[in-house]
Amino acid sequence: MSQLTVNGVDLVADHAGALWWPERRVLVVADLHLEKGSALGLPPYDSRETVERLERLMERLAPAQVIALGDSFHDRTAEGRIGEEDGIRLRRLTAACDWVWTEGNHDPAPSAMWGGRVESEIVLSPLIFRHQAEHGRADGEISGHYHPKLSVAVRGRVVTGRCFLSDGIRLVLPAFGAFTGGLDARDPALRRLFGQGLAAHVLGVSRVVRVPLG
Repeated sequence: MSQLTVNGVDLVADHAGALWWPERRVLVVADLHLEKGSALGLPPYDSRETVERLERLMERLAPAQVIALGDSFHDRTAEGRIGEEDGIRLRRLTAACDWVWTEGNHDPAPSAMWGGRVESEIVLSPLIFRHQAEHGRADGEISGHYHPKLSVAVRGRVVTGRCFLSDGIRLVLPAFGAFTGGLDARDPALRRLFGQGLAAHVLGVSRVVRVPLG
């Protein structure tokens, strides 16, 4: 885990790839992309792995609220491809707490069959949670969408890992889904969202490593 502060709020970047707000027991995940594998004609195992990781995370942290930051389903027909057992397990998770689906560009309106509630964005002052970061200064904004990753040198070799990005004003989460690509953290599309003091919090096997990016 890595401690970080966004708009004056103390948060935790968990090595599982989720954000934890201990004071309010709010768990935030981004870009699950359920059924991406089946959309590409690949074996449909990514949804099960993603749901299992969510189960372990929720068992460990026991959140009062879960916020899924959009693109939870890979496309508009993904819900029809989810296996019966995976669907049952997902509905069990959404029933265990106050679950909020925020609208994404891949899934603007997740079906009510999955439980929880759908919002375009959610405000828990002084933070605001939405799928995609808005251009310009956005104090307290927490978002996903970009799937940030960073390559770092470790013991003479280059390792690439998913990462959180924050300058203390706003934060972009890594993709939580088991089968997702990523955008380099130094890409202009990401860098222009942040001011000075930007840092990447890179996910390792059991810990999160903070890497200053300027």
